[in-house]
Amino acid sequence: MALRLHNTLTQRVEAFEPREPGRASMYVCGITPYDRAHAGHARVYVVFDVLARHLRARGFEVTYTRNVTDVDDKILKRAKERGEEPTTFSAHMWDAAARDLLAIGCKKPDHEPRVSTHISEIVSLIEGIITSGHAYVVDVARPGVRDVYFEVRSFPPYGKLSHRKIDDLLAGARVETNEAKRDPLDFALWKGCEESEWGFQSPWGKGRPGWHIECSAMAAKYLGKHFDIHCGGMDLIFPHHENEVAQSESVWGPDFARYWLHNGFLNVDSEKMSKSLGNFVTIHDVLERNDAEALRYFLLGTHYRGPLGFDIDKRPDGRVVFPNVDEAERRVDYLYVTLDALRRVAGDASPGSGPGALTAQSKIVSGARDAVLAALDKDINTPQALAVVSDLAKAGNEIATFAIKKKDASARALARAAHDALVASCDVLGLLQAPIEAFFARAREQRLRIRGLDANAIEDKVKARERARASKDFALADALRAELMKLGVELSDGDGGTVWRLPM
Repeated sequence: MALRLHNTLTQRVEAFEPREPGRASMYVCGITPYDRAHAGHARVYVVFDVLARHLRARGFEVTYTRNVTDVDDKILKRAKERGEEPTTFSAHMWDAAARDLLAIGCKKPDHEPRVSTHISEIVSLIEGIITSGHAYVVDVARPGVRDVYFEVRSFPPYGKLSHRKIDDLLAGARVETNEAKRDPLDFALWKGCEESEWGFQSPWGKGRPGWHIECSAMAAKYLGKHFDIHCGGMDLIFPHHENEVAQSESVWGPDFARYWLHNGFLNVDSEKMSKSLGNFVTIHDVLERNDAEALRYFLLGTHYRGPLGFDIDKRPDGRVVFPNVDEAERRVDYLYVTLDALRRVAGDASPGSGPGALTAQSKIVSGARDAVLAALDKDINTPQALAVVSDLAKAGNEIATFAIKKKDASARALARAAHDALVASCDVLGLLQAPIEAFFARAREQRLRIRGLDANAIEDKVKARERARASKDFALADALRAELMKLGVELSDGDGGTVWRLPM
């Protein structure tokens, strides 16, 4: 089945046909690092990380570029408040955001350009737009300060991405105080400033780039003037992406990008999570309480184009919890527990057709990865892909249980196949990325901290229970087990002793 993607430009789900056979180029609008990245950002980058993973799984050679807007009015304001040089401040903030994105399984893109190091490319593009007759330079009220604006009405297709008409846009437009642009719809390519202010030198004097021009210049440098896929949140369709189309195609012609993909909002109380509304939760906040893979699982549980509600529960004792991320963590736990069970019983022989009692499970195992890829072929349908993984995990537990009870060599071989299928099926989703022991260790440490429990005290009770069982004092053993259960400790008795866990 061919990969099909919903294209905002055409408003249709279309078969993906790259410009170069076997190669896929994609650009994702990145973070403006004036604060910690929030969970809404996480949704954007997790979804399109899955797209890049899927393209590679389908055999494409992918070039993935994600920019960093390290020059911006909000950055200048925050840096001034902190007494820092703006790009130094934004570099610190970006380093924190980058760590958060890596923690939730977003692979580092092939290219991660920053605005501050691509001024020459931006200036060159602006010069080309002026030469083509689509931009103009104006003198601002302050001496020596000049701005450059894109003339929207000089580009007749304007509005083709957002499907808006210029006259409708004009009705809601306004000219800001001190703006010298010719038309309310025109947008800044270069914002001038006085020599004493922070900025970069250009043919129009000192200043800095407008927001939209940076992405056109950096995408063209790393992907070419025409490339395959441009991604971002749906709030970027207008004006940001619409303006990218206009300024790029006014010089290079259509199509700047062949496919435009936009994800829906992450909502808190039915409102978009954003810093401007003050209703955001940072990725760091979530990871203080929940496992990183739990946040990723939660974000993939709803189709990327739809809205996704993020629940925040403020408890009477002052704790803040995220119920739907907690539920996702229970599901991630289940995947790792299943993987561990399969590993413990796995045999080395070929499973063959498996015992008759496991025919249905064997069929699920053999088709799981292809089913995940088929789901992602349908416009990145991650909920359907997770449903496949859930069925596989259920089958895996049934296989492991059967192998233990029946001591069946064929079932043990099937357990090995199920283990490998679970790893392969989850990898394209960016799940099950940690070694089993590492996941259990980090989950235990985090849950001990959150619940205020002492690992040594739990170990002492577990060992006391083992001694009681060995001496056949089952009443004491049961009492100790009950005490541990009250603490939320789950025990698993096996040939190698008792293993304890703190499930979510």
